Amino acid sequence: MANIGYIQVVRHCNHFCGFCSNPTTPYIHDLESMRVLVDDLVARDYFGVVMTGGEPTLHANLPEIIAYANERGLHVRMITNGWRLADRSFARELGRAGLRLVHVSIYSVRPEIEASLRGVEGTLGRAFAALDNAAAAGIEVNINSVINRQNADHLDVNVRYFTEHHPQVRHFVWNNLDPSMGRAEVNQERFVPRLADFELSLHRALRHLHRSGRSFRVERVPLCYMTEFAWASTETRKIIKGEERVVHFLDDKQTVRQTAWGHIYADGCGVCSLRSICGGLFDQGGAYDPAELHPVFVDQGAIVGAVLGDPGDPSFNGDMSVAEWRQEFELRGAPSQVPRSRAAMKESGLVPVGRITDRGRRLFAAKRKKEAAQAERLGVAVELGPAGADE
Repeated sequence: MANIGYIQVVRHCNHFCGFCSNPTTPYIHDLESMRVLVDDLVARDYFGVVMTGGEPTLHANLPEIIAYANERGLHVRMITNGWRLADRSFARELGRAGLRLVHVSIYSVRPEIEASLRGVEGTLGRAFAALDNAAAAGIEVNINSVINRQNADHLDVNVRYFTEHHPQVRHFVWNNLDPSMGRAEVNQERFVPRLADFELSLHRALRHLHRSGRSFRVERVPLCYMTEFAWASTETRKIIKGEERVVHFLDDKQTVRQTAWGHIYADGCGVCSLRSICGGLFDQGGAYDPAELHPVFVDQGAIVGAVLGDPGDPSFNGDMSVAEWRQEFELRGAPSQVPRSRAAMKESGLVPVGRITDRGRRLFAAKRKKEAAQAERLGVAVELGPAGADE
């Protein structure tokens, strides 16, 4: 299995996205607390780790933790808004530390839309520079994009721009907006799209990339909205391969181990030929409409075969046939998603993720004050902070 874990390095950011699902908290990490989490992923025999946040490049010890994870044998990746990677020397420093792959988050190539979504002017030019600087530093570059109401109609315009102006980018990832956490939960009407809003532009984007020989993944989009490219669904691939994901959240959720990838289905999904390998509708925030789902009737075996036979996948195993997979799939136990509270982790001997300190509380209070001013200027709501933290 090519299981990949996530470590939230920080939970503050130098941008202010109105749909941020992982906003600032009073928790902080030091180098030692992050090393323990790296060791946890190594003990789980994970393939790689993703450094994320907040904005991970804001942590002073990021190069050291990248180097440590690399030394422990993990494939080290990072998700970033690219602001600091616009500095060539910083990009080279992370490359020398062992960063193998960077996902630069860009939502729109239209500057006014990107600035509106980011809450900060001038981000697009720096993100473009990050793409080039990372590649020059020997780091593989991917582009991440959150599908939302403001970019839903031009996902294809975005990729055409990238393939023309940044041809070194060979892989793209889309995540449909998670409406269940943080600012995303309190600004649903402004940012959450309908599935139909992006169906056509997503299909055009995927077809363009496929024809150009590039790869891509799509998360939180039901297969009935990407049937031709169902093999590129993150959930579908994990369901087929039986993969899990661990996220070390730098908040009260702490460590979450996810082995289940199914969410919400409509009545008609029961007859769909892809039901057993589809993640359904991710709607924990109650913002999407299951009535938009519909059954499709295509060859499931062809999709399974495409996933199992993908030589570009770190878990590639060309020896397993679709028939063998079906037998193995039927024998799997019921998966689950298990979040662990700090108390439960302590009782079980697991290390807590980060800690709350006086310094962390001061930084959180200062950040919340700044964010309140930004929210008022942008006309977005601010998420509720942890119980008692705002006081």
